[in-house]
Amino acid sequence: MNGPKPNAPAFAAGSVALATPVPTGSRDVLPEEMAELREIERGVLEAFLSAGYGEVATPAFEYDETMRLAGPETARNAYRVTDKNGEVLVARFDCTIPIARLAASRFRSAEPPLRFCYLQSVLRPVEPKRGQSREYVQIGMELMGLPAPEGDAEAIVLLVKVLKAAGLTDFKIAVGDARFFTDSLDSANASLTPERRTAILYELQTRDLVGLRRELAATGGFDDAQRDELVGLAAARGGREVLDRHAADRLRQLDDLLRDAGVDDRVIYDLGLVRSLDYYTGAVLEVFVPSDGFALGGGGRYDELAGKFGRDLAACGFALNMERLHLAVLAEREAAK
Repeated sequence: MNGPKPNAPAFAAGSVALATPVPTGSRDVLPEEMAELREIERGVLEAFLSAGYGEVATPAFEYDETMRLAGPETARNAYRVTDKNGEVLVARFDCTIPIARLAASRFRSAEPPLRFCYLQSVLRPVEPKRGQSREYVQIGMELMGLPAPEGDAEAIVLLVKVLKAAGLTDFKIAVGDARFFTDSLDSANASLTPERRTAILYELQTRDLVGLRRELAATGGFDDAQRDELVGLAAARGGREVLDRHAADRLRQLDDLLRDAGVDDRVIYDLGLVRSLDYYTGAVLEVFVPSDGFALGGGGRYDELAGKFGRDLAACGFALNMERLHLAVLAEREAAK
């Protein structure tokens, strides 16, 4: 990147106490950082456009009933306001849901597959002292009308190109299956209450294997062998051998395509990987770099979402957090000096 660079940490100016503070989880972006962000954004958007993805933008607010069609996650993640007419509006906390609405309504007669990319901010409530961002920019894509595994392979191949276009060379993409663990869980005990099932999946989502074993034991519906098998499944990570050992057929089909595309070396399979949003139905993914313990972004397959807005379209996509992507690029460049 050209021009002067901020000192490490990258956003040092943001650590200065403000006479007039901004809300927790938000911050100002100053000129040097903005210039670097724009450079990364240009490279990523060019990668999307050259792959045939058209850029779209959706409203900052949607009707509450529209967003609730996507599932209960809307209630947990959303800021709500009431307009002067008494309508309840939801601030954009996710880009996939509005684009699914857009695809189903504005492209109702368009021949699939439909390819969209975007660069826009999202707002989410934050928990105190968690270091979470209340507002941040996502850059991502949605591929609608191309089923698995071909659609998943296209998305992951494009993700590799996008991360390279942003300036990264050292990254891994964790890939799992949103339904693999839950199918195994239900097969072991089909009579789980919704509350107990949610508690088990929460421990899986937070990657707490001790908590997962505890919740499995608390149900009283699993014997020792079943608990060991489920915890082992949640911890299963690696290459093709993991898929073969656990007969993960959907991911094996995807792996075949990624090998043909020459990007399988970028992928680590994680059979315990789940995403926090409720609409995922198949392959899920997260992006990791050595310099950050948090995912730079993620995504996956959501075949049932567009149908809730009036048009059935198999779909998948991913989004990257621009702030984390920027920090990862700076960290890699610093390490290369």
